[in-house]
Amino acid sequence: MLAVLRNRIYRHLFAAQVIALVGTGLATVALGLLAYDIAGAEAGSVLGTALAIKMVAYVAIAPAVGAVADRIPRRALMVSADLIRAGVALMLPFVDQVWQVYVLVFLLQSASAAFTPTFQAVIPDVLPEERDYTRALSMSSLAYDLENLFSPALAAALLSVMTYNWLFMGTVLGFLASAALVVSVVLPKPVTAPAPRTGGAYAKATAGTRLFFTVPQLRALLALDLVVATASAMVIVNTVVYVRDFLGRPEGAVALALGAFGAGSMIVALVLPRVLDRVSDRVVMLPAALLLTVVFTGLGAITAAPGGSWRWPALLIVWAAFGAACSAVLTPTGRLVRRSAPAEQRTAAFAAQFSLSHSCWLLTYPLAGWLSAKAGLQAAVVALGGIALAASVLAVRLWPAREPVHVEHEHTDLHDGHPHLADATRVAGGWRHRHDYAADELHPVVAGRV
Repeated sequence: MLAVLRNRIYRHLFAAQVIALVGTGLATVALGLLAYDIAGAEAGSVLGTALAIKMVAYVAIAPAVGAVADRIPRRALMVSADLIRAGVALMLPFVDQVWQVYVLVFLLQSASAAFTPTFQAVIPDVLPEERDYTRALSMSSLAYDLENLFSPALAAALLSVMTYNWLFMGTVLGFLASAALVVSVVLPKPVTAPAPRTGGAYAKATAGTRLFFTVPQLRALLALDLVVATASAMVIVNTVVYVRDFLGRPEGAVALALGAFGAGSMIVALVLPRVLDRVSDRVVMLPAALLLTVVFTGLGAITAAPGGSWRWPALLIVWAAFGAACSAVLTPTGRLVRRSAPAEQRTAAFAAQFSLSHSCWLLTYPLAGWLSAKAGLQAAVVALGGIALAASVLAVRLWPAREPVHVEHEHTDLHDGHPHLADATRVAGGWRHRHDYAADELHPVVAGRV
């Protein structure tokens, strides 16, 4: 899997991603301490609102970036986003009002909503071979898992010798290093965008979203995103409740439980590239989603049990299973988007995936917290497990069992020189070529004359 790091461009971009993630992890710890200093006992409310603002920024900004990304050099866009994030992090130690935290969090996450989809759209151009791209996706998944484990440990070590305000400086340095690494490489030129179509800013901003509702596999992916959001919300929101309140374990056990979730995810990310060399994305992603509903059943049994020392190791197993199944669904997502979207719409498609997936989390995060607080943990398990089951079944129904890969077809209404016809052959009445299936504005039917 590490062989993809031989590619200099990818190696620099991956390093930029890892360093930025570490900086973000430090900021997460520091932000919690800052909220406590400002709001005291209301710090939880402040952080909850900040998390909601983060999701709103992701949902609103990513599609807008996708609409204008073809007009801005991708390297300039990514570097600008990193510099904005560094500037915001530099201001965070000086805030003393809750509203200032909210404004800066929105600016920070808006820049992330510009950086991440652009980064995701660049990697398929850097690593055009699907085998290499699959390994890059697993590397990215590992980077996120390692950040979840490494950043809190690093923050704890740094806090032993400095105040939390200095953690924000680590965040600043992380984003500046990320920008420098992006500047250090020349990115491949993206596929030239098609000739301008009619439609205003709204049509351009929603192009990626409309693509998701057109392609069957991408419609299924929306349902899968919701399944993953139910499981991740249960873990992120309610781990501390299960560990400290339900099981009465010490504070350190919270980190152990979250580590079990991360370990399950990392193990799957390590083995998945070899699996995807042999089987399709559908064979991996759909069973993993259905497995999540089974894991919810196990969690329900633990929650309903009256007592017993077995519940703690059982919870660790359930958390590891959640992490493994979520990773099995999420890791191939980039392959699916790449295969289902035309190259000239790839940034818009990744922006739509980023926005729509976070829309699911915007729903499940408050639902997990509200239900567990108001109706109890068992109610939260039943509700989120029920949503996961319904969404899993919907994904199975939406994703065709026999999905065409390379489809031969003709175009009769595209002008000579259109970028999409670069590899096409002239035939009577149009152009003929074959490529991966993508039902979009250029391909209103699956095969034949379009």
